[in-house]
Amino acid sequence: MSDQMNFNGQGVWVTGAGQGIGRAVAEGFARLGAQVIGFDRAFGEKEYGFTPYVLDVGDAAAVKRTCNALLGAGKPVDAFVSVAGILRLGAVDELSLADWDDSMRVNVSGPFYLLRELIPHFKTRGSGNVVAVSSNATHVPRMQMAAYSASKAALTSLIRTAGLELAEHGVRCNLVSPGSTDTAMQRGMWHSEDALERTIAGFAEQYKLGIPLRKIATPDEVARTVLFLASDLASHITLQDIVVDGGATLAA
Repeated sequence: MSDQMNFNGQGVWVTGAGQGIGRAVAEGFARLGAQVIGFDRAFGEKEYGFTPYVLDVGDAAAVKRTCNALLGAGKPVDAFVSVAGILRLGAVDELSLADWDDSMRVNVSGPFYLLRELIPHFKTRGSGNVVAVSSNATHVPRMQMAAYSASKAALTSLIRTAGLELAEHGVRCNLVSPGSTDTAMQRGMWHSEDALERTIAGFAEQYKLGIPLRKIATPDEVARTVLFLASDLASHITLQDIVVDGGATLAA
């Protein structure tokens, strides 16, 4: 089984690789032998276990230029993992148009722009792997998360549709939907000393259940699910959405 989690010689692209889940995914692939290019708008450190590449995935022209340059240089891509995402909180009647538009641009259009460039490459090779990080907020409604949930639901539908269209070409497309995970995005929602404990316990006033496993996820726990789906261990899995949230959605 260890051989099936070996990515030696494979080219892997990961968006949102500057921090959090994206970085854990990129570093995980690299440790298992892949040649990883990690994309993000900025990289705050000097050393990474992969090749960092500055890119705003929500800029269609920049994505096209980047893909043309990298693919034109003969850098094959075996797996594409879409992790980049933003969170804009607010009730439906309070969300600004900018928050709504930015959420859709980054969380949905960004993966679409990259897929549009990579799909011909995958078809030519007759193989490929796509894994996108969505959210358990697509499985149950979350107050204040209209833009985020809607954009992630659209992403989920996009990836499943791509998977259906690409199945005959040997390309698998799957999703991982985390719940509360120890990232900068999650901590940005915490405004009290007991925020971690409250997140685990749940928020009755928001109709949000707690986490049965009594802990939030680490980025590595989510990353391991991504690596599994991209590996030969998951060779007959496609169009699936694996929820990694400690049971918070209660299989809803």
